[in-house]
Amino acid sequence: MSLIENLENMLSSGNDSTMLRFGLGSAYFNEKSFEKAIPHLQRCIELDNSYSAAYKLLGRAQIQMNLMDQAKITLEEGLLQATLKGDKQTEREITTFLKKLEKN
Repeated sequence: MSLIENLENMLSSGNDSTMLRFGLGSAYFNEKSFEKAIPHLQRCIELDNSYSAAYKLLGRAQIQMNLMDQAKITLEEGLLQATLKGDKQTEREITTFLKKLEKN
């Protein structure tokens, strides 16, 4: 059974958490299933709106789906959350993605 199948089974059995949603979003993202990654990452943020890594990955998935306006909003909120948490690595990465978006 694949990682995605295991995580989907956990979700369907009633387990829902930020870590599970982030794991599913990441797994789908890594398989380039960006459309499937997006709702899990959005749900992760709904469960914990300070989860800056989820904003970063969601923004990247939205970029891959050519949802540039949504990606900009997502990444700007993620940058705010990363700054508030003192998550310097995510802050730098999101700043890089925002600069790339501005060039397009």
